[in-house]
Amino acid sequence: MKNLKVLLSCVAAVGVMTMPVLAQDNGPIRIGVLTDVSGQFSHEAGEGAIAAVKMAVEDFGGKVLDRSLEVVVADHQNKPEVAVSTAREWYESQGVTMINNLINSGIALAVTQVAKDEDKIAIVNGSGSSRLTNDSCTANSIHYSYDTYALANGTANQLISQGLKNWFFLTADYAFGHALEADATQIVKASGGEVSGAVRYPIETSDHSAFMLQAQASPAQVVALAGSGTTFVNAVKSASEFGLSSSGKTVAGLLVWDTDVHSLGLETAQGMILTNAFYWDRDDETRAFSKKFEQRVGRPPHMGDAGDYSSTMHYLKAVEAAGTVDTQQVMAKMRETPVNDFFAKDGKIREDGRMVHDMYVYQVKTPAESKGEWDLLKLVSTIPGDKAFRPLSESECPLVKK
Repeated sequence: MKNLKVLLSCVAAVGVMTMPVLAQDNGPIRIGVLTDVSGQFSHEAGEGAIAAVKMAVEDFGGKVLDRSLEVVVADHQNKPEVAVSTAREWYESQGVTMINNLINSGIALAVTQVAKDEDKIAIVNGSGSSRLTNDSCTANSIHYSYDTYALANGTANQLISQGLKNWFFLTADYAFGHALEADATQIVKASGGEVSGAVRYPIETSDHSAFMLQAQASPAQVVALAGSGTTFVNAVKSASEFGLSSSGKTVAGLLVWDTDVHSLGLETAQGMILTNAFYWDRDDETRAFSKKFEQRVGRPPHMGDAGDYSSTMHYLKAVEAAGTVDTQQVMAKMRETPVNDFFAKDGKIREDGRMVHDMYVYQVKTPAESKGEWDLLKLVSTIPGDKAFRPLSESECPLVKK
């Protein structure tokens, strides 16, 4: 493989496969997990994403249409050129029919276009940019767990309902951060709020002092952090060190993973409002899945992990129902079949590729409220799916019939 170490993990077979295997009617069906294994988003994807997809394949029985299932894994290193070349090679010569996870919005936007070119399937659970189902939608891709519109919609409306209408954005300078700021700005203004300023910071920066001083000097009531991964965690720590909350400002995380809250600690993160697609302790079904996942990975799953499992299972059920791995027949079956599992109830994949399901607004618990290491969140409100995501009437997706 070019410029990349690729790990091939076979669920139904022993050993490492090193020779390219062309797709055959009776050959193995391969699912790819293209993720960040060792970089700044690895805690939000990486090992958890790989484990979730493998669990789904194993729970499905390790085969479909009398063909064995295999999981192929690669680290995209947060480099679009690596992700594109890997995806193209997988689709063209490795018998991969679907690629999952795709954390990092720049990666996801690039690979979904490769899936379109190769007429294969890409399912996005790690990345959030709502462009994936808006101006960059394709007939070959599904955005499953969450997106920037839903995150901004839940958190912004919750805070504005509390009278916090003046906002300032601290935005990570990459595709996801830009999309999150844009979606949140639209929702804040539509709800009668205003944006008093914004600053974009490099995603690799470790010194946020200059950006925090600008936020502190602004008249904003809310300082919204539009970023993810270690970038977000470092920004929250800086906000705490600069006393933004103690000065009367509300610090809002527009994408907050459970692993972020755990890393920050409740002493630092307590009281933060966030929007999420899944929480391990939501109900009996989520707790049952999470127990199995934690036994394997060492921590409960977050919404990306849960989405990786659920979407892989939905894909395999569609292949079985369609009786083929033909991309468009499988995509049609996935769209017409509701998602009903621990992740979502009556979830529906729209023509723009958006999987519509309920979203949840949570608040981070105080240390006194927490009863355990991962007892992090309490439910504030549930947003019905038809209210959570961008309405089709506002869509720029060319697949949407106006």
